[in-house]
Amino acid sequence: MDDENNNELEMEDELEHIIVLNDENGEEKKFEFLDLIELDSEEYVVLLPVEEEEEDADDIGEVVILKVEDTDSEDEGSYVTVDDEETLNKVFEMFKEKFKDEFNFTEDE
Repeated sequence: MDDENNNELEMEDELEHIIVLNDENGEEKKFEFLDLIELDSEEYVVLLPVEEEEEDADDIGEVVILKVEDTDSEDEGSYVTVDDEETLNKVFEMFKEKFKDEFNFTEDE
């Protein structure tokens, strides 16, 4: 019975890390929340698109980095696209350094 409870907790924990966002076409897309990075007094989320087919847990696909903006509600913020390539690179480098032992990062050329 303890194994069942542990499995339920693991599933709940995984679900808590899933964020559903609407794309430009209004379609819902699921992302796994990987980290929150602070840079120059701004916060950025690092998200991994959830694919139907699970890949090797050590290999990370292409991540999405969005800026967190405050809203009128204290409980939630909104995420906006980051157009500045330099900012994206800085945030991604911070993320890679923080998780270098957990993920296999490869450089795309």
